[in-house]
Amino acid sequence: MHPDDPRPVAPERSITIAFDGACKGNPGPGGYAAILVDDHTQAETIVRGGEPQTTNNRMELRAAIAALNALPPGAVVTMIGDSEYVLKGMTAWMPAWKEKGWRTTKGKPVLNVELWQALEAAAAQHAVVRWTWVRGHQGHALNERVDQMASEQARWVGLVGASQQV
Repeated sequence: MHPDDPRPVAPERSITIAFDGACKGNPGPGGYAAILVDDHTQAETIVRGGEPQTTNNRMELRAAIAALNALPPGAVVTMIGDSEYVLKGMTAWMPAWKEKGWRTTKGKPVLNVELWQALEAAAAQHAVVRWTWVRGHQGHALNERVDQMASEQARWVGLVGASQQV
């Protein structure tokens, strides 16, 4: 290939991600999981993990971060989750938090700021990230599967007391 020749255009990678977090007690042992589905091939990748002492909100954030970071940069991503905390944070609240130096409208520090910043950085690696809310436990197949996996992770972490993947 000659340097002046146009570079070939890579095909668009379109990925759907269902993500969820769970906690046995809040705080307590927590787990997260995400299912990444290639929209073209339908191939699935699963990411999951947990922490021995955490909150449900932290696990929701960790699920989204781990999922986005598991992809090579540049994907067109649809994130599907039942966490209004994550969805509203990414679509509505974050600009104001950043403008106020990561403080809420009431002037309090934003909780889990390091995870919000990590999620923002993970999303910024991709061409497009769309956030879609689904009602939990209402029959959405991917959401139901990822909910079960996150709960299993939380139970596992509660049993072994460590952040291990199964």
